[in-house]
Amino acid sequence: MVRILNRRGAIMRAAVLMETNKPLEIKEVHLLNPKENEVLVKIGATGVCHSDLNAIEDPTTPTPTILGHEGAGIVVAVGSSVKTVKVGDKVALSWVPYCGVCEFCLDGTVNLCESAFGPMFDGTLLDGTSRLHINGETIYHNSLLSTFAEYAVVPEMSCVKLPDGMPMAQAALIGCGVATGYGAAVKAAGVTPGSTVAVFGIGGVGINAIQGAKIAGASKIIACDIKESNLELAKQFGATHTVNTSIPDSFEQIKGLTNGLGVHYSIDCTGNTRATETAWHSTRKGGTIVIVGAFNPNQTLNLPAGGFHRVGKTIKGSFYGDIQPLKDFPVIAQLYLDGKLKLDELILKTIKLDDINIAIDSFHNHSCSNVGRTVVTFD
Repeated sequence: MVRILNRRGAIMRAAVLMETNKPLEIKEVHLLNPKENEVLVKIGATGVCHSDLNAIEDPTTPTPTILGHEGAGIVVAVGSSVKTVKVGDKVALSWVPYCGVCEFCLDGTVNLCESAFGPMFDGTLLDGTSRLHINGETIYHNSLLSTFAEYAVVPEMSCVKLPDGMPMAQAALIGCGVATGYGAAVKAAGVTPGSTVAVFGIGGVGINAIQGAKIAGASKIIACDIKESNLELAKQFGATHTVNTSIPDSFEQIKGLTNGLGVHYSIDCTGNTRATETAWHSTRKGGTIVIVGAFNPNQTLNLPAGGFHRVGKTIKGSFYGDIQPLKDFPVIAQLYLDGKLKLDELILKTIKLDDINIAIDSFHNHSCSNVGRTVVTFD
């Protein structure tokens, strides 16, 4: 139970990473009040993402820190300059806040704003400081959110108001994989009605790229993965065909499903350059390849140079699915409420904060699903 300490902030329970490669520890943490452009959110639910495991195992992660970047909750206090949300609003949290005044923001490509990345890597909020402490020792933020806690102080631009009818656990999923996958199809690729789409990598992002392609009206959606269980699951979310890309020249199968031409759009969610090369060969002349997976910097991408100019293909990277959170999160929520987007089926199970290490440990079990999320819920 949180204890409000008036002007000093609050004492709350949180799952803290004290050292990398160690389990999270449930501790009482002092959370300071929000500053003028910040919001205090009572966390209702938070997803546990594989990226959290990556942070645990990354020696560059500043510690001690509170992880968590897929969250939703209720606004309980706002800073003096906050205008976009008010106390009582139900919000989903975006881990990529933006400044609103740089050239990218003014052009509408807010996902390309760089303002958050310095603080994100330093483990602070936007002003370079932390609101989290234990016995006077600084606790670092994660992705400017730190949702593995009862409360979070976050930037105003991380808070997106949702319809009141949106349930917390489903709302928590919107801020990361759901928005990225949906956006990759609808925003970055611009899938058109009647078109053909191949999605590579049917994980938490790829499954939502399939949903986005279906919502956009694609006539044929081909799920591509090396895991048969993921391919079967993809059919429940809108895939019309599946191809196991572990077989040699799997792109020939994909082309065979599209009159030998290839798909209009390929969306690569794998972070594997070999899959990207397959996506290139699977895409027809004049088609578009969108890459949302993050490559290992040591990988090399090999595309055919001969006749490159004659095929007229577009290959583009997409960060955060090219979404604009303040505009697109409410759209995604309404699609769910209207029965057009599956979120219930993405919740593998719900747990309490004390059991969070069980969810983290499950990522080491390759038989566990990598499509949905375990969600931590709070009273």
